[in-house]
Amino acid sequence: MKKTLISLAISGLFAVSMMGQSVIRVNQMGYLEDDVKVAVMLVDKADNAISAKNFKKIRIVNAATKKSYAVDKVTETPAWEPMAQSLRIDFSSITEPGEYYIDAFGTKSGTIKIDNNAYKGAQEIPLYYMRQQRCGYNPSLQDSCHQYDGRLVLSGADDGKHVDVRGGWHDASDYLQYLTTSANAVYQMLFAYTQSPQVWGDEFDAAGHKGANGVPDILDEARWGLEWMVKMNPSDTLFLNQIADDRDHRFAGLPGDDPVDYGWGEGKDRPVYPCCGKPYGLSKYLNDSKGLASSVGKFCSSFGLGAEVFQSIDATFAQDLKRRSANAYDVAKANPGACQTASCISPYYYEEDNYVDDMELAAMQMYKATGDTRYLLEAVDYGRQEPVTPWMGADSAHHYQWYPFVNIGHAMLALDKNKKVGNEFARNMRSGLQRVADRANGNAFMHGIPFIWCSNNLTVAFVTQAILYREITGDQTYREIETAMRDWLFGVNPWGKCMIVGLPAHGDFPRDPHSALTNLHQIQVTGGIVDGPVYCNIFKSLKGVHLRNEDKYAAYQNSIVVYHDDYADYSTNEPTMDGTASMTFFLGYLASKSNPK
Repeated sequence: MKKTLISLAISGLFAVSMMGQSVIRVNQMGYLEDDVKVAVMLVDKADNAISAKNFKKIRIVNAATKKSYAVDKVTETPAWEPMAQSLRIDFSSITEPGEYYIDAFGTKSGTIKIDNNAYKGAQEIPLYYMRQQRCGYNPSLQDSCHQYDGRLVLSGADDGKHVDVRGGWHDASDYLQYLTTSANAVYQMLFAYTQSPQVWGDEFDAAGHKGANGVPDILDEARWGLEWMVKMNPSDTLFLNQIADDRDHRFAGLPGDDPVDYGWGEGKDRPVYPCCGKPYGLSKYLNDSKGLASSVGKFCSSFGLGAEVFQSIDATFAQDLKRRSANAYDVAKANPGACQTASCISPYYYEEDNYVDDMELAAMQMYKATGDTRYLLEAVDYGRQEPVTPWMGADSAHHYQWYPFVNIGHAMLALDKNKKVGNEFARNMRSGLQRVADRANGNAFMHGIPFIWCSNNLTVAFVTQAILYREITGDQTYREIETAMRDWLFGVNPWGKCMIVGLPAHGDFPRDPHSALTNLHQIQVTGGIVDGPVYCNIFKSLKGVHLRNEDKYAAYQNSIVVYHDDYADYSTNEPTMDGTASMTFFLGYLASKSNPK
């Protein structure tokens, strides 16, 4: 991105400055011992610029012994407006476990933890938010909600018919529920488990209450979603896509108190929308659906991986999922095109515009389940239609236009025993990473991800793809940008902000997220990743977005990109369920690097 595109913010808790507003941003979770380790220093205009000949005076200090060491390299990058200078400070050669800080001419960083155990236990934190988002019975609130769900709409002769679709998760701080994001959440958690099964603990039962039940908590949570997806697939010919719509936004309280009347009484039945292959909606706002494959393909892949994982836990459940997966694949294949979500009183919906990535992943799950090479060939064909996930390298996109944000089907094909196929899809993965790296354009944070709504979800997707590519190929080319984007989520960003509520516990994470639980009841939404910074034109254009408190970053915001730790800014500070679930892979991966007990 262009070097002038971002504004800067201060973080008084985590950077002690003796000169103007200069700050040093570090990963507040910590660094693994063999990590690429980089901090970013932002030098304020009020301070004297640091010349290259003085870079060698920047030191990293062991907080316990006070012994100081020269850093490995200091690189000056284009200044991030409105700061005068930006420096990338590399200290990768420091591998001794301990706590350190950087001292640069009187500006000191916060604590830098170097330890292979830095992420131990972090993988479980997103599951706290997932349990808080449960619909039906909510263990965090010990209350039930939306017990009348729901009644079919836009279903012809079946309009008004009751279907039992209780369960699942609320999508974000509202109480809508979408198959699109929920199925992706299920797949991401199942995938995270399969990649690092040894790291997942068992401290909660299936209902989400404290107490082990012999099943890893991540699988309890995935099963909660799978059981809801089964309800959303009441017959072989009916696949449901959404519960409730944006009329829900009239209420901002606890889910059990939801009084919204959709036409069947206050707090009673909510509308249930089917997957539909053409534009639809109940009011003047219609989506642009063109087929079923994006949604029904997600049914297939999540059911398929669920069958694989639960075979050794509950064979009967697994067998049902396997049958449903095969049926969903056939339906999706016969109905190509993207199926979008519905709005009613506002023009905002998930504008998913692609489907071949969903079909690629679905075909690979079918291939794994059956061994039938027909599915492998179909996966290759779908994958070749979209070799790079389109947001990678783009400047902008519509809301959820290309979703999921990471194509795990590519990673599965990159592992294929046919070297020609494997190499082709490894190159596709590399091409996406390179496009983002090119767009970063040498900026201090190596950030080349577009600042669209939910930019943090794209960042998680990038980290996921970078890890998978590196592990599959052994290619270290993108190790630094992979680490930079991970570090971005934990404070190495212009605002010095950790983007996950409560992680780390001592970190500068969002204290005023867009959540009724926090806003009205002071309940911390632990584990939820917030949307992240957006282009200022997005912030200004969304209905209802404003600031209710003084902007503590006001001196550093510019006209292009903003982030606010403010309840009223749902564009940057609202936690999302699917983004949170998507973190389980990379946090599980990092936790797997912990030292054995």
